[in-house]
Amino acid sequence: MPVKMVLNAKASPGTVPVKIYTNEIEHAALEQLKNIAQLPIVHSHVAAMPDVHLGKGATVGSVIPTVGAIIPAAVGVDIGCGMNAVRTSLQANQLPDSLKSIRSAIEARVPVGFARHKMINARESACKGLAPGADRLFEKHPALLKMLRDPQRTWVTQVGTLGGGNHFIEICLDESDQVWVMLHSGSRGIGNAIGQHFIKLARKDMAGHIHNLPDRDLAYFNEGSQHFDDYVEAVNWGQEYARVNRQEMMKLVIGCLQEHLPPFTLTSEAINCHHNYVVREAHFGRDVFVTRKGAISAQREQLGIIPGSMGARSYIVRGKGNSESFCSCAHGAGRKMSRTAARKRFTRRDLEEQTRGVDCRKDSGVLDEIPAAYKDIDRVMENQSDLVDVVHTLRQVICVKG
Repeated sequence: MPVKMVLNAKASPGTVPVKIYTNEIEHAALEQLKNIAQLPIVHSHVAAMPDVHLGKGATVGSVIPTVGAIIPAAVGVDIGCGMNAVRTSLQANQLPDSLKSIRSAIEARVPVGFARHKMINARESACKGLAPGADRLFEKHPALLKMLRDPQRTWVTQVGTLGGGNHFIEICLDESDQVWVMLHSGSRGIGNAIGQHFIKLARKDMAGHIHNLPDRDLAYFNEGSQHFDDYVEAVNWGQEYARVNRQEMMKLVIGCLQEHLPPFTLTSEAINCHHNYVVREAHFGRDVFVTRKGAISAQREQLGIIPGSMGARSYIVRGKGNSESFCSCAHGAGRKMSRTAARKRFTRRDLEEQTRGVDCRKDSGVLDEIPAAYKDIDRVMENQSDLVDVVHTLRQVICVKG
């Protein structure tokens, strides 16, 4: 489907249009998008994906192209958060009748929630490439050392860990009953610290001008300013950390499956993509910094992952390279109610009913992740038929959450 709604269609001086790929958007998110569109650094327009909803700092599901500047709060604190998926040669009939033992094995192998690996050398080879960058970050920004408990140990032992919230590990079946492994995580505690640190610095740097901003969370670094290069270095490191974190988790999950299932191979369809990140790209005649906050790159022929909720389908997609969306698409179903509202409205029985057929936690600790708290993923996919083609449709049979 094409763009459903345009804000600032006749943009006045100092604003750009906002092109939205859905009619299902709350008032607060619309106001947030209008604020972003007022920034003088935004190029051409802002794009809002079909899973768009209110976020902290900037709207989740927004794609923001900026010239010579970056907004740290738009990237957010879960720097590099994203997805990893791989198809195996296993078929559904090779899975055991009871999947609980496999889920328990994954939960025992991959630290979830606030847990981390006990041994500092648990993922030693993966950390070697990240260590020089971490050392530079701590040396240049000693404030980060105060934001993490035992910082040098924390970033190392959290490589290959899941975290909590909407992060997950799933075993899925596609339309041919072939088994996939899919997971969702980001840059853990160190990414959160980097994000918070630079959001504060951006506010401080713009102290004399922040009253001119529509929202203080939209403070930005101009290229050439004191902290711009430092932020670019830090955010690139955080994004690489997130990618490696997912890669190491995937190795751990595959190892679990190898111990519990018949021998299998992995196919070439392995995807590792960010959906909270910033990158340099060229759009509408300018080199810009594209911030995708809750959106993935959908360049022509590029594979991506769009997960549903705990009880809904997920999709492997191929990008169409749609220029109007800055070659982007949705990153998931998108929340339609807050975590607090979901806990108040639903019960454990509701969760059990909505996740029927999926081996997963069904306790009150994950009630805020109930499928009904999210938008209809099929509607989201309908609204972005101009942006991606569906390659595979996945349904989960195991879901691990922190």
